[in-house]
Amino acid sequence: MRTARLMAACAAGLALGLGAAPLAGAQDAPAPEAPALDASAPARLPAFPPVPPLEPPPQDFGTAEAHYLFLREAANGGVAHTIETVPQWTGLWTSGGNTMAGLFLEIPDDAPAWRTTGLPIREGVLTPPYEAQFRARRAEMDEYGEQRYDRLTNCEYPGVPRWLWEPYVKEYVNLPHQSWMMNDMMNETRRIYIGAEHVNIEGGHSATGDSIGFWYGDTLVIWTKWVNPADYVRGMPLTSNQFEMVERWRERATDDGGRQLVTQVTFYDPLALERPLSAVYTHNVSPQLQEAGVRIRNWECATSSNSYKDEDGNTQFYLPGDPEYKDPRAFTDFPELPGQSLDPLFDPTAAAP
Repeated sequence: MRTARLMAACAAGLALGLGAAPLAGAQDAPAPEAPALDASAPARLPAFPPVPPLEPPPQDFGTAEAHYLFLREAANGGVAHTIETVPQWTGLWTSGGNTMAGLFLEIPDDAPAWRTTGLPIREGVLTPPYEAQFRARRAEMDEYGEQRYDRLTNCEYPGVPRWLWEPYVKEYVNLPHQSWMMNDMMNETRRIYIGAEHVNIEGGHSATGDSIGFWYGDTLVIWTKWVNPADYVRGMPLTSNQFEMVERWRERATDDGGRQLVTQVTFYDPLALERPLSAVYTHNVSPQLQEAGVRIRNWECATSSNSYKDEDGNTQFYLPGDPEYKDPRAFTDFPELPGQSLDPLFDPTAAAP
């Protein structure tokens, strides 16, 4: 129920805009526009707006580390902001257009959507094993019109880099020593440690990895590593556990008086990519969400999701009456007691008799 309400609110919050960020290399390299959604798609899914031009790295780098250290040296270590000077990206934000899909698919100007079937794969972008898997994934989409199973069905985290394009609601809190990037979906909060080095005392990877960064004026530069294998988004290629990325975030004003966050990002993945790839992502502030009273709540699906992967690899759903069916209103271990539903607003048994 909440998902549908948020999708409708987020659809209303997307805005147009273009932008650029400092610490860029060549400024004249055009990026393909993010393709518009199919006109036959549900009305609650808006067309993606145009995105800013791609600002490629100032030179080719073999690793994310070399890229990040080059930018940090160019910025003389970065700006030591105080709580009074650090940029504040206040408000509720929704994901906008980006150029990621064009890295992996040959997308004509009139293509109706990034997830459109029948688009040729760009050859030589992915390493042979990852290209083979991507071809299998796209062939599945061509046959069935969609990816039959997605790991989010199993309540797994979107992870990096999918975080950059997850819908619903995001909030950002910038402090002198840390930046917090909060995703409503799956409670996925990225913490960027400002002026720090990577630390991994657990010796493992995670959904969002470990992120360090520095400020160059009003631009936040981030290096993320130690990321769980995932994918760029549903229908796009997989990433390996060697995936890393360098991002540059900056807020800009749009021509219509709105606010937009522009992210110039370069992906590094020696096991999956033949070479590093760069793309542009956007987020748009949504006053409509705040006016509607939307707030980020704790996201939970483990006790209420009825989706599962069947023996043929399809997403299926348990229905009421099935022994495996879970009441989406999510009761505790004591359903015989009044007031044990986790969704009392819609639970007629919540009040004691």
